Amino acid sequence: MTNTDLIPLVEKLKQSRVLCVGDLMLDHYIYGRVERVSPEAPVPVLHLEREERTLGGAGNVLRNLCALGVETCFVSATGADRASREVTEMIAALDNTEAHVLAERGRVTTQKTRYIAGTQQLLRVDQESARPLPADLRADLLELICDALPRFKLVILSDYAKGVLGDGVAAAIIAAARRAGSRVLVDPKGDDYAAYRGADIVKPNQNELAAAARRSVADEEAMIDAGRSLIAAHDFGALLVTRGKDGMLLIEGDGKTRKFAAEAREVFDVSGAGDTVAAILAAALAAGATLADAAALANAGAGVVVGKIGTAVIEAMELESALLNRDLVEQRKILPVTLALDRIARWRRSSLRIGFTNGCFDLLHPGHVSLLNEAKGACDRLIVGMNSDSSVQRLKGRGRPVQNQDARAAVLSSLAAVDLVVIFDADTPAELIEAIRPDILVKGADYRLNEVVGGDFVRTYGGKVLLAKTVPGYSTTAMIARAAG
Repeated sequence: MTNTDLIPLVEKLKQSRVLCVGDLMLDHYIYGRVERVSPEAPVPVLHLEREERTLGGAGNVLRNLCALGVETCFVSATGADRASREVTEMIAALDNTEAHVLAERGRVTTQKTRYIAGTQQLLRVDQESARPLPADLRADLLELICDALPRFKLVILSDYAKGVLGDGVAAAIIAAARRAGSRVLVDPKGDDYAAYRGADIVKPNQNELAAAARRSVADEEAMIDAGRSLIAAHDFGALLVTRGKDGMLLIEGDGKTRKFAAEAREVFDVSGAGDTVAAILAAALAAGATLADAAALANAGAGVVVGKIGTAVIEAMELESALLNRDLVEQRKILPVTLALDRIARWRRSSLRIGFTNGCFDLLHPGHVSLLNEAKGACDRLIVGMNSDSSVQRLKGRGRPVQNQDARAAVLSSLAAVDLVVIFDADTPAELIEAIRPDILVKGADYRLNEVVGGDFVRTYGGKVLLAKTVPGYSTTAMIARAAG
């Protein structure tokens, strides 16, 4: 089976239902640039540019499942602190998710803070409690899982050794899943795989395999021998070993093995890549795929996500593009905001200046073309924020837009001056501008500087606002009125 044969499977992922249990974390990223060394100590000085806080650990598995459209039940435990409130709010904002996050007073919710200059991670600071759950919390957690199992035939255990799955909890879940007829996929931690006895699939990386088997796995034959010994010792159904630049190796309980070559073009950050693999593997199995096909799909997804910075996720459209043509997603000019931000980040890594303008662009006329050309002349990459149909109707009234958003976006994306089109549903592009943080914000000269939405924000970090020349006599509203008359 070729990669393109797996494309129908991507659409089936939206029919999947997965129960995810594990250690929930808060990932905090501090991005900046380094231009000098501190005079106080021989350390780099990081000039802060932006911060990002997102779900990590098992929470990143959940994010990936949601991005793929999978219906998910998520069960975890945290402390009763500020970080816990943050991750709980983030989970509540996800679609298609039933969440049960238990809180323990006195416990510290795991938080990992990473300091990053360009693409280079300088330092990571961890805050955490890794002790096992107390008896009452453990009982509540297992009760929630047992209640959910009849509705979910695939369970992911995302173990980061922070206590949620420790002290026999993983074993209890696997036993309950077996009674319910559900399959279990384990993303393991530590070297004692007896804790996962009876799991259907275990997904270690190469170093974790060596530690668990207590032997060197320097070559493929050694990996297969080590994997088979673990399968036999702990009654596993199969092992999927992730090998970084060397791809993946599937070792099944019946003795079959299969290799998957790595598909990444360039690797920027492997943080969370294992979570993406686990999510795709689980979703595909829940959709009825064979283990080999699910592993092939997960391998393709890993090749995309390692080209991103941070604990990133992959969406179904990216996965389809990776299967059909590795460069196809790069050729698309019309993207949802999440994928647009990934591309913008890659442009920035190449020191390209990012420009942004926005509008309804209902009937494209010479005034629009002039503005877009002038905007592109002031930057390296021009992003156009385009109002959605519902947004245009609220702003312009009944009968607008004349062309639907797909048609308008298609016309805009055909212009050489436009590098990316992002459709937004709000009445103003303020939120989109804050997410993109353009170097140059462009509007027509019929606006005043203090009237440009997002202008004040762009200037706070040193960006510029450009008022492009207008072409007299062109107005979409006037054109429609003349046509109607």
